[in-house]
Amino acid sequence: MPTTITGVDYLPNLLHRGKVRDIYAFSAEHLLFITTDRLSAFDVVLPSAIPDKGLVLNRISAFWFNETAHIVPNHFVALGDGDNIPPEFEVHPLLNTMDAPARGRSMIVRKAQRIDVECVVRGYLTGSAYAEYSKSGTVHGQALPSGLRDGDQLPEPLFTPTTKADEGHDEPMSMEEVSALVGEDVANRLRDATIKLYEYARTFARKRGIIIADTKLEFGWIDGELTLIDELFTPDSSRFWDLGSYRPGQSMPNFDKQFVRDWLVRSGWSKEPPAPALPASIIKQTRQRYVEAYHHLTGQRLEPSLIRKLLSL
Repeated sequence: MPTTITGVDYLPNLLHRGKVRDIYAFSAEHLLFITTDRLSAFDVVLPSAIPDKGLVLNRISAFWFNETAHIVPNHFVALGDGDNIPPEFEVHPLLNTMDAPARGRSMIVRKAQRIDVECVVRGYLTGSAYAEYSKSGTVHGQALPSGLRDGDQLPEPLFTPTTKADEGHDEPMSMEEVSALVGEDVANRLRDATIKLYEYARTFARKRGIIIADTKLEFGWIDGELTLIDELFTPDSSRFWDLGSYRPGQSMPNFDKQFVRDWLVRSGWSKEPPAPALPASIIKQTRQRYVEAYHHLTGQRLEPSLIRKLLSL
């Protein structure tokens, strides 16, 4: 039976377990998103967790949801750490009985009908986009000027959507395919909203020493309104480069999980499960990169004492 607290019916059951986030029914209109310390690379969940990663990513997403709410509405309601969580949610038993503790790692969000398109936007040439460009001079089938290096800024941000796969690899989608799935008007709105959000975040982050090279966004419908959902401009969903060390054509010092991807490639792993365990030094350095990203973006430091407090509220 659901527990009724101040007139709200809570339904504490797991709806979905993703690579990184666990999603629970929380009320008739809300979900509880728990960002765990799990890490995925090349679409495989690694056996090694990154301490405090969930807390950091959760708070980065919340920061961006608040920062961009004037551009596109989003599903964020409150952090689940006892600071600004609505009073009727504070005593929910899920916050105390989760195998992966929810406090500090969770947020309350409004339920949405997800649009099954991964809205990827690229502002810089790197990764799989650079691999395609090196072969054909195109990215996502779109021709680019010749002579670009790995890491060069693109003339303008490119919308390169993919399928939204709960398991396995996402596959590229053309705008025609997106239009066939959701309609031409919605496809154009997804593209325009994605680029507008990216341009705002890229400008904001650059002033704080971070280049957001690319990112992926998700959208859904809430009360008939196109709404930003899932996570937002985190080191898991974006490439974060250090502006001070930015040198196109060279390996980019970063604040994201590319550090782990690079180690996995050097290890000789086939990119098929199971993935190898990460050495303690890689885990430590990865955690530090996530914490540094939070500090750069928000201006706030997540000291060990504050982390302990947030996880125990």
